[in-house]
Amino acid sequence: MGFVDLHVHSCCSDGTMTPCELVDYAVEKRLLAIALTDHDTVDGLDEIIEYAKDKPIEIIPGIEYSTEYNGRDVHILGLFIDYKAPVFQEYLTRFQQSRTDRNYKLCANLQSVGIPITYEALVDSFPDAVITRAHFASFLLEKGYVKSRNEAFDRYLGDHTPYFVHREKITPEEVIEVTLKAGGIPVLAHPLLYQLGQEQLEHLVHRLKDAGLMAIECIYSTFSPSEERQMKALAQKYNLLLCGGSDFHGKNKPNLDLGVGYGKLAVPEEILVELKKTLQTKILFTDLDDTLLDKDKNISEKARQKILNLLSNGNHFVLSSGRSLSSILDVLEKLNIQKDNTEGKIFISAYNGAVLYDCANCSVIAQYSVPMVTAQAIYDIALKKGIHIQTYTDTHIVSCAKDKELEYYRIAIKQPVIIGTDLSKELEHPPFKLLAIDIDNRERLEALRKEVEASEIAKDIICAFSNAYYLEFYHRKGGKGNALRNLCRAVHVPIQNSVAAGDEENDISMLKAASVGVCMANGRPIVKECADYITTNDNNHDGIVEIIDRFF
Repeated sequence: MGFVDLHVHSCCSDGTMTPCELVDYAVEKRLLAIALTDHDTVDGLDEIIEYAKDKPIEIIPGIEYSTEYNGRDVHILGLFIDYKAPVFQEYLTRFQQSRTDRNYKLCANLQSVGIPITYEALVDSFPDAVITRAHFASFLLEKGYVKSRNEAFDRYLGDHTPYFVHREKITPEEVIEVTLKAGGIPVLAHPLLYQLGQEQLEHLVHRLKDAGLMAIECIYSTFSPSEERQMKALAQKYNLLLCGGSDFHGKNKPNLDLGVGYGKLAVPEEILVELKKTLQTKILFTDLDDTLLDKDKNISEKARQKILNLLSNGNHFVLSSGRSLSSILDVLEKLNIQKDNTEGKIFISAYNGAVLYDCANCSVIAQYSVPMVTAQAIYDIALKKGIHIQTYTDTHIVSCAKDKELEYYRIAIKQPVIIGTDLSKELEHPPFKLLAIDIDNRERLEALRKEVEASEIAKDIICAFSNAYYLEFYHRKGGKGNALRNLCRAVHVPIQNSVAAGDEENDISMLKAASVGVCMANGRPIVKECADYITTNDNNHDGIVEIIDRFF
């Protein structure tokens, strides 16, 4: 088993070794890989990657961002970033200006107590480096204002001192977002160093997980074995990947060595393997009716084999539909694509994204229901207009009447039916979706949508057509687009690796959220307008095969 170090600094920020020296030292230490994660700069990455080309070591491009959370500095690592991407460079310019502004203010604070330090003098002393508090400490030590670097932080530079200056409020969420846009993995660095306490730390992790955090630095130079176990348990609780590194700075952190920290650190290669696997995994979200399924609600054997190959290659497959969970599970059984020996997994996005379901574990990942009062109000408005309206229990359709619309719906959806209009009596919990149907006059559905969207209840829900006859109502936090983003976060697949296919209005948010949005040849014009790709073949002629062949 080999070892890696995924948190390393060079002289381009506050380390003392050059990028080339780091490579040679890592090879000497027999490390398999290191990540260069200088503070708020990527200036050393070109040099280290070029120099390591013919060396027996892998270089992971990275950065360590400094952010502010509740008055504290919180650091986020960005690993595997495309550091030349325009979106990343734009944010980086702002981050660096924020650090420069903070440094000028810190100099002014020190000047106020008789220390003649200027930002220009710091830059002259440490050329080509991003100036950090470590450079302030070195300057104060060299000029004789302190007897040690620790004293510099205790008296002048620490968060607790009266001279400390917070940076412009750059939040962890912001840098997580830019890291994801740059194709990287955002990691919460050294979480125990913030001294938040267990409850506050969990709150931070939960908040950052919702923002797209993918990993926690669980293995770190100062962590005891029990603290390491604690961080691994926290990562497991929030379904986050593990990461680890020494935070090597060369001579600026005496006795802390590359790869081993203070002597007991060991980051196994398997941690890097899992992180890389995440970046290589792709995910396909597909609508069911008129996208994956043909007019007879089937798929061809060729399509079935393509899906199985996709799963066997470690990619994920998501059935995304306005249908109920039980109805989609019935379709899944019929498709016969669930195999135990595939590395990829199958998920379901039901009720237009209101329920996310893990088929392998038979468990709900997330769910958003329509408040009961809101659902009843929609029911009542539809009934007043004489429009068929229905919702769902976990097993049954709850229909306002036994009419031709219900009969039409049940041609494809064979769920049992309950007839009723008082949802408080018919439902055990608030519903995930309501469906209005009019097979004769779409204009009546348009009028229903207009009235609902003009009412007070519109703040809770989204209205969207799933075909010419069906108008759907679901929670605002649902929707196929939100479901795509939420599931990608849950299974650690970058949005950049997502493809979504659909044909109707309720698929638009999903196509826009995906890296590649595909509209079927038989899709509506409004959907084609927002698609990145339009298939040549329709749903009756293996359009899904065309999508898999092109993007997987």
